[in-house]
Amino acid sequence: MVPGRLLVALIDIYSLVLLVRILFSWAPPEARDNEFYRFLHAITEPVMRPLRRIIPPVGGFDLSPIALFVGLAILERLIRGWLL
Repeated sequence: MVPGRLLVALIDIYSLVLLVRILFSWAPPEARDNEFYRFLHAITEPVMRPLRRIIPPVGGFDLSPIALFVGLAILERLIRGWLL
């Protein structure tokens, strides 16, 4: 029970971090020149980079965050079904 809840909590936190990174991406480049954004980038980019190789941009829009959100939601549902 506890490991499942911990994994679900970590997925929720990671999803929130991903959302904040997406919001920052709409800010001007100078607003992204800080340690906080670099931290967000460092923990989300290793997961999004392989997705970008699979899912090309559509009309100039990067769809990898959407794919990652869907993947995280599926993973969370599986964990809830198996461990909780």
